[in-house]
Amino acid sequence: MSVDHAERAEGDETRAATAQAAAATVRYYAVAPGVRVNVRSGPGTGYGVVRVLNEGAQVPIYCQTPGTTVTGPYGTTNIWDNISNGQYVSDSYVHTGSDGYVAPRCS
Repeated sequence: MSVDHAERAEGDETRAATAQAAAATVRYYAVAPGVRVNVRSGPGTGYGVVRVLNEGAQVPIYCQTPGTTVTGPYGTTNIWDNISNGQYVSDSYVHTGSDGYVAPRCS
């Protein structure tokens, strides 16, 4: 095996381990019962709806960011949860057990 090939293989292993660690730290949270929640393309009600979560859905929260203030089953907040690339839901519809941030801020 050449040195260049060995370095690439080692780099691939490092990236895989980093991705696994990041995935392991993501928690899933329940959406408010009896509610279908709009998933938006950005952190606010002015962004378009990209899909709707079914009742009883559970979502990962990769990061959180401030946006439009929304009142929902879990209070009033301006925190929006990033649940996938370009997909956000108001934290007021997600049972995190906290009134504050439970994940890193989105960059």
